[in-house]
Amino acid sequence: MMASSILGLSVILFTFFFPATSALKNASFDHHPHLSSITSFCNTTPYPDACFNSLKLSISINISPNILSFLLQTLQTALSETVKLNNLFSNVRGSNNIVEKQRGTIQDCRELHQITLSSLQRSMSRVRSGTDSRKMADARAYLSAALTNKNTCLEGLNTASGPLKPTLVNAVINTYKHVSNSLSVLAKQVPKHGHKQRRLLGFPSWMSKKDRRILQVSGDEYDPSEVITVAADGTGNFTTITDAINFVPNNSYDNRIIIYIREGTYNENVDIPSYKPNVVLLGDGSDVTFITGNRSVDDGWTTFRSATVAVSGEGFLARDITFENTAGPEKHQAVALRVNADLVALYMCSVNGFQDTLYVHSFRQFYRECDISGTIDYIFGNAAVVFQASNIISRMPLPGQFTVITAQSRDTPDEETGISIQNCSIVATYDLYDNSSNVKSYLGRPWRVNSRTVYLVSYIDKFIDPTGWIAWSGNEGLDTLYYGEYENYGPGSATDNRVSWPGYHIMDEYDAYNFTVSEFITGYAWLESTSFPYDDGI
Repeated sequence: MMASSILGLSVILFTFFFPATSALKNASFDHHPHLSSITSFCNTTPYPDACFNSLKLSISINISPNILSFLLQTLQTALSETVKLNNLFSNVRGSNNIVEKQRGTIQDCRELHQITLSSLQRSMSRVRSGTDSRKMADARAYLSAALTNKNTCLEGLNTASGPLKPTLVNAVINTYKHVSNSLSVLAKQVPKHGHKQRRLLGFPSWMSKKDRRILQVSGDEYDPSEVITVAADGTGNFTTITDAINFVPNNSYDNRIIIYIREGTYNENVDIPSYKPNVVLLGDGSDVTFITGNRSVDDGWTTFRSATVAVSGEGFLARDITFENTAGPEKHQAVALRVNADLVALYMCSVNGFQDTLYVHSFRQFYRECDISGTIDYIFGNAAVVFQASNIISRMPLPGQFTVITAQSRDTPDEETGISIQNCSIVATYDLYDNSSNVKSYLGRPWRVNSRTVYLVSYIDKFIDPTGWIAWSGNEGLDTLYYGEYENYGPGSATDNRVSWPGYHIMDEYDAYNFTVSEFITGYAWLESTSFPYDDGI
């Protein structure tokens, strides 16, 4: 059994790294009728060689290729290579050739590449069905999330060891070259902004009357026949949230599944996988309904896997709940809530932790009237995310540390991702206020070189350092990031002594509008369907 497994893995690795190499070497493309157009097209992508090799054998001599056909073929190549990558990681399971120094490394990669596969399929569907800006914006969001998956997998593999590690790393890098090329082409075809929408009045036609009613009431007003009830005292359908999630039907894309979580503290790590879409968690209030965990990197988990609540299912909603990681500042990275799912919204929730509290990993997200607290990089990730009317609360760090609110990880300018903090209050705990002369606090730092974060019309208290922002490593990214402030107020909002980086901007109204819900997270339709309030403009 062991010998056959190793043989099978060897075959997969050979196929992955040497696909039809002899055919490539023996083929001549000097007289290919579309060679010049393929070359010209590929020279505009981040990885021209990968692009050229994917197109020259695939574009038929009988068609007249255009940008759309090139894009579709590039996407198809990315899709095919991701299938191979998924098979590779599936066969790695249990192999002695890779040693996980952090629990969940290979599991993270498997799950993330599966989401990438789905994102590529959906991107192809959007591109094939038309080229209007809304469909193209969706495709771009999916591909941006896919590239984020690559980086997260590689971060985990960086802590692994064993003879198979270089093979896995190279496989991930080579596969995602095609994803990066696809996104680059798509980004050039879609206007970045300016696709202003007409606001929908009332509820969208696809939202059921049951959903409308349930999302507008609370607690004792729920009809037991229309919700799944979780109660720690045994008076509901389940005593744990995990059991309720397991009960939810898979792939329920047509209906929302409402889970009502009664008052209580639920000590569990909750995972809502990608095949559990449209899950809604409704609590009795963020002051009485708590979901807590204490996983951390120091205790051997990956940052991704440390989350108390992990959401990969599209269309997730939550209201009146506290998500908390109690590991403490001495345990370093310890996520309370991780979201790597599209069209997610939270209302009147609290997300509490210390370092890396809220992992806004990928896709499009919205937070309204939430309390989010932590010490270092406590809002981090590469989603396109808007926070409105929320309290952003910095906590006292360990001795010798500073506090920083955001660590945004946009990797390329082709990704329409970033953190937009609008009409929020940037405040601190009493002990941090008392020590603010000794502990410096910042609005953000660039996790990756194209990091993008803006603060719009928000109250900024006096504990924030006058420079506002801090570098991650030397001068890295200071000319390619985009950090902006627009009409903020409060004793910490003065911009006279802010950083002088090329990527820092005092924004005007037009720039600020590009980071509102309608422009930045293509908001109207899906936000209307949540029944959660939101501000449309600045």
